[in-house]
Amino acid sequence: MNTLVETAQTAPAAVAGSGPDGKISVVVLFGGRSSEHAISVVTAAGVISAIDKDKYQVIPIGITKHGQWVIPDPNFINATLDSANLPEIVTASEGEVMLSLLDKNKSVRQVWSDKPPVELGKVDVVFPLLHGPFGEDGTLQGLLELSDVPYVGCGLIASATGMDKHYMKVLFQSAGLAVGPYEVVLPREWENDPAAVTERISHLQMPLFVKPARAGSSIGITRITSLDQLPAAIAEAQKSDPKIVVEQGIVGREIECAVLSGRQGAAPRTSLPGEVVVKGADFYDFQAKYLGVGEAVTEIPADLPPEVIAEVRAVAVRAFEALEGEGLARVDVFVTPEHKVIVNEINTMPGFTPISMYPQMWEASGLPYPQLLDELIQLALERPVGLR
Repeated sequence: MNTLVETAQTAPAAVAGSGPDGKISVVVLFGGRSSEHAISVVTAAGVISAIDKDKYQVIPIGITKHGQWVIPDPNFINATLDSANLPEIVTASEGEVMLSLLDKNKSVRQVWSDKPPVELGKVDVVFPLLHGPFGEDGTLQGLLELSDVPYVGCGLIASATGMDKHYMKVLFQSAGLAVGPYEVVLPREWENDPAAVTERISHLQMPLFVKPARAGSSIGITRITSLDQLPAAIAEAQKSDPKIVVEQGIVGREIECAVLSGRQGAAPRTSLPGEVVVKGADFYDFQAKYLGVGEAVTEIPADLPPEVIAEVRAVAVRAFEALEGEGLARVDVFVTPEHKVIVNEINTMPGFTPISMYPQMWEASGLPYPQLLDELIQLALERPVGLR
């Protein structure tokens, strides 16, 4: 497979938008109710800073941790990930925001309890930059499908299955992709008979990774080396999700590959794969990813033989298509010492922070950040909503 630069695809020119001077009106949604709230805020700050303002009118809408939709404080654009002060969208006193998507005008308005609403503009496309449950898991995508509003990224089913590490693995296995050994722990199983669950998990080889089934950014993950550590690890994971996935550690390198839909029905495109080499941490957890704990070195392209790079990219496309992915995704795999490629997971809304791998891999493949954003929005406008 070639890089994007080598497989340039031509698409029709975008129609005039609903914003001023015919600009395309883009509602950027971010924040949200998941444990990845702060990551989403920083992602939105990066996207809005880089988007082409001559082409797009941006309407930012923040969602608080309690689910209130608000016009965010403009200072969010300077948000960074600081362990002592993670950014957060807070409840506004100026009134809530309402997406009036079920009428023909498809507009955004700010509403109060004691005065008339104020129209903020019409909506041409929504760019949902929410990570985790209640944003990346199909809930928001279902709302937008119901409203016939174009949006960036995967649809309802792909988002839902991509968020749930259990069903994600089931789909990968059904598509003939290799996945590592794992067990699923439902909350009632652990509550009613933890001994039976422990016995079921005991066939997995150490180390094990105990994960929330429907969380991201490595939040709530614990690496354990003995079964007596399992209860504490499950308790930590259940802070993010009552459903748990326990994965057997894989001996191999962790490689990532960015996927982008093709234009007008063409095959998905893949970036050069990348690798994050971490020193000073047990694994690439939230602390190592975002807060500078340990030494993380990004290598793009990953130092792999050409035939292995080609296989990683081919597996990334197969994983994307197994979920019927649309728009974008980042596929994470393990490459064993024997160069076997094992799928770890797919992220249907990968981070877009300045240090995130998805935009870095496309940059290294010849697609700069602003052009990547433009491509994603154009893909959303090109794709029909509803059954497809």
